[in-house]
Amino acid sequence: MTVLFWTLCAFVSGSLMFSYWLGRWARHNLRSVGDGNPGALNLWQAAGYRLGLAGIVLDFGKGYGIVLAARHLGGVEGYALIPIGLAPIVGHAFSPFLKGRGGKAIAVTFGVWSALSRFEVSLALAIILAISQLVMKIVHKWKPIPSQIDGQQVVLGVLLLGVYLLVRGAPAAWFWIWAGNAALIVVKHQRELRAGIGKKKKEAQP
Repeated sequence: MTVLFWTLCAFVSGSLMFSYWLGRWARHNLRSVGDGNPGALNLWQAAGYRLGLAGIVLDFGKGYGIVLAARHLGGVEGYALIPIGLAPIVGHAFSPFLKGRGGKAIAVTFGVWSALSRFEVSLALAIILAISQLVMKIVHKWKPIPSQIDGQQVVLGVLLLGVYLLVRGAPAAWFWIWAGNAALIVVKHQRELRAGIGKKKKEAQP
């Protein structure tokens, strides 16, 4: 019963679309900005860095706060953390407040892993993404990187995080959370992945 309660709370917490609502408050519809993602990065682009930072903090916090509460107030640990760790990410990705059309769940992913690992795994993910970004900047000779490539980098970074967890000898429950997290990130970045596959097919044609 405790696990079910915290899982429901985590889903509701994740489904709160703070960035989207801040955008509406600033008279911007994030659905018409950039790639249409109702997340903090599009809020930053539409309304400036102040609201963008607020969106990042709130989206991070709704994953971090509820998982931390489940662990320290609810005493939930081990395999019982699997549904609670995934629920905020699922809630954000398929928010009922936006009729199931939520965001890409990047900031909330960082929040969840920060609460699970005392920032260790989220820091590892940040380093992986930073190195990937640097490599792509060099490859593109420091020119602006297309948004679809940014999306592909996020997917690759989350997948590589599994390697880090394996090398680190992470708890088994973390691998289940990572697997679900990675699957959701792949689903939410289908457009970018398909664009990359389409481009490779065109390049392969004689």
